[in-house]
Amino acid sequence: MRSRYKRPAKGNSAVVRVVAAAAALAATGALVVTFVSGGGKGSADASTSLDEYVSINRVKPDVVIPRNGRNASVGRFTVDCGTNGNGKFSPDNPAAQPGIKNGAEHLHDFVGNLAITAFSSNADLDASGTTCRDGDKSAYFWPVVRIDKSVRASNDQVRQQLAGTSATVVCPPVRDRLPAVPEGVEDSVNSLLATMDRMESSADRKVLAARGVNAQLNNDVLRQLRSARARALSQIGDAIRNAGGQWPAGMVSMADCDVSYDALHAALHAEHADAGSAANPQVQCPSVRDKLPGVPGRALDEVNRNLAELDRQISEANQRLVTTRGQGGRNFVQNAILGPLRAKRIAVLDRIAIAIGRNGARPPGLDKLAGCTVDGQQQNGQNNGGGRPTATPSASAGPLPGPEGRNLELPNNTGRILRPASVLIEYRGNAVSKVVPMPKFLRELTGDAKPTSRGPANARSTWTCSGFENRLSDKYPICPEGSQVKRVQDFPGCWDGKNIDSDNHRSHVAFADKNTGACPQGFVAIPQLRITLSYTIPQDVQIKGQYALDSFPEENHNPFSDHNDYINVNSAQTMQRIATCINKGTNCS
Repeated sequence: MRSRYKRPAKGNSAVVRVVAAAAALAATGALVVTFVSGGGKGSADASTSLDEYVSINRVKPDVVIPRNGRNASVGRFTVDCGTNGNGKFSPDNPAAQPGIKNGAEHLHDFVGNLAITAFSSNADLDASGTTCRDGDKSAYFWPVVRIDKSVRASNDQVRQQLAGTSATVVCPPVRDRLPAVPEGVEDSVNSLLATMDRMESSADRKVLAARGVNAQLNNDVLRQLRSARARALSQIGDAIRNAGGQWPAGMVSMADCDVSYDALHAALHAEHADAGSAANPQVQCPSVRDKLPGVPGRALDEVNRNLAELDRQISEANQRLVTTRGQGGRNFVQNAILGPLRAKRIAVLDRIAIAIGRNGARPPGLDKLAGCTVDGQQQNGQNNGGGRPTATPSASAGPLPGPEGRNLELPNNTGRILRPASVLIEYRGNAVSKVVPMPKFLRELTGDAKPTSRGPANARSTWTCSGFENRLSDKYPICPEGSQVKRVQDFPGCWDGKNIDSDNHRSHVAFADKNTGACPQGFVAIPQLRITLSYTIPQDVQIKGQYALDSFPEENHNPFSDHNDYINVNSAQTMQRIATCINKGTNCS
């Protein structure tokens, strides 16, 4: 079990001083208040500035709605996927950080696809169940909002600790995302994989040499690394294809790496201890692909089918962990999920060994890879995440904990999770042209989780209040009595017409011009996704600054780090229906 940080204990007394906050808000619309609490680290003099909260009355209207042209597509298609009633929360980010367990270091709300993890293949997503009423298997996910009435670390404290912290580079592991490697090219593939390891180590040394945040350095290092990894992945793909093998679509998703300041967790939360079982478990199985020899040409298709079946089995088991939570006794997971999974894996592993053995030496010991556990417990000497090698943020301060306790808390991301009162998912049109259907498995991001360490270029203002949707703020809004706090998150509505992902997860899609609504040259309009999250938050909690996003440690709940992620798993027929509805100017669901 990975070590976990223990949340510092709250003090025995809690004294909150809010100096004429309500009066100031009512009289001027301004609010600059400092409060003191015995929460957080248990020190009675800890204080938090509320400069990241603003009365919505002080935010100027800034939403521009382009004028519709003659060929505009003005319809709307809405999807009801619920408000995460199943409690599918995860610190994975399968769109921006595929293959990296706990890569977000904060928790996401998930609706739609039930099976998705950081390791899910497209086939896994397609076989999943969903929370959406119309059968939409797409994955929609965003950072949770929490209410925490204890004092969090102040921005000054975080900046001070961050100044002495070095970043580390974290990359998605490639070895066990590969298809079966044909015999004869194992050496060249392994050589390229070793080259990628050296690239990562070199990049890591460059960012480790700097103290504090240097966004320019981070981006320069990661841009060079991403380009080099994309070239290496292309070379691996060429080698496998030229030898008669299959190269999966979307492997460019594995090119992008990120920087992690997880050592900051240790600086701000020095106390840690082992914890019991994780509150939001995932199935852990030994990796298989990297244990196989070069596969004879005649066995390649059969081996790849069976490797995909192993992935599907894990995905199905992860879905059952979500849908059966709380059922049965203490041995339910072992008897109803892990036991049957082991039996299925034994059969598939035997088929792989037989297929290879028909045309060459049968690989020994694959049956030892059949047993799985939940959340990293040792099994047959293995400790792999999601059936694949697990990359985690740097261990410079020890392994980061997973979500813990009934509130699924993480270091500095503590307090009660506030589920949205409503989640509105809508696909919208374009002001100047008709839309074409999105391709299946298209990935899209909006906003940026790291405007501090990567720069604010991709960050977007999302915050507003019900009744004030003509203005969006980059600060947490304080809403009038009876008004809901809202997050309005628009995704790119233009597509390059070719790719479902790109090496930076962004350049294959683009935002339309905010004034004209036109797509950039070379891009076509697609149904533009908007997700609106509404929260019922007591006004005193808003005034006291007691609600906030989960975030990366260097962001310290920065409201400008809000973001949302999406993977389209609609069928081609459904997406065509969405596009037709929008192009006809009708409202559908």
